[in-house]
Amino acid sequence: MSQIVEKEGEATHAAVREHYARSAREAAEVSAGSGCGCGAGSAGNACCGAGAMTSEANLAQGEAAPVLASWGCGSPTAIAALRPGQVVLDLGSGGGYDAFLAARAVAPAGGAAGHVIGVDMTPEMLELARTNAQRLGLDQLVEFRQGFIEALPVEPQSVDVILSNCVINLAPDKAAVFREAFRVLRPGGWLSLSDIVSDRPLPEAQRRDLASWAGCVSGALTEEAYLGAIREAGFTPIEVSSREAWHRDGEVELFSLTLRAFKSAEMP
Repeated sequence: MSQIVEKEGEATHAAVREHYARSAREAAEVSAGSGCGCGAGSAGNACCGAGAMTSEANLAQGEAAPVLASWGCGSPTAIAALRPGQVVLDLGSGGGYDAFLAARAVAPAGGAAGHVIGVDMTPEMLELARTNAQRLGLDQLVEFRQGFIEALPVEPQSVDVILSNCVINLAPDKAAVFREAFRVLRPGGWLSLSDIVSDRPLPEAQRRDLASWAGCVSGALTEEAYLGAIREAGFTPIEVSSREAWHRDGEVELFSLTLRAFKSAEMP
């Protein structure tokens, strides 16, 4: 990796981290009536989609509404087909929303005890997630680790399912994210994600706009390039579950894409 590319990646990480650190601080202060943290006036609204909030009432049941926040653009847990006893990894876990949904699925009352790992690079998000886990009584089932999703602090072939909700588009090196996801998945495992893609390449000037990148716009790949990066990492088949209009930016149409991608059970 050239020094220029490395410095650009560091700048992108810094901009994204600051944006979501601010969002985490705001989410921790919202009233019970603003549970998601995605409302107008919140920095958390950058990557929010209605689909990310549909299960919040069932998850929180009033227990952690003041701090439970989601910055997703879809519902990857809805198609993840999680089963009791599985180990799940959530990429860019934020305040823990999808990790908590997964915990309820892989460790149901009276069932096999699964485990969920959330990875996020932002200390404020990790603090928010750990607070939420305690309030929900899920801190024995879910752990949160600090790290980059391009270099996961997770052992090879140690997880059954990977979730990601509107996070990979924020990464400077998306190909590295998919390679890391493939590395840590067990054979026969799968990746279930929602993310933002575009119908055509964004102008180069916009791709250098870090504020727009942190808002899930400038980092978006075309759907073709995004799916190509998943295939190049080794995943096959890829099942696209939904493609929903999300935002129009000039001539570029952005979509929320939800899919599953599989690692062959025959991998060594």
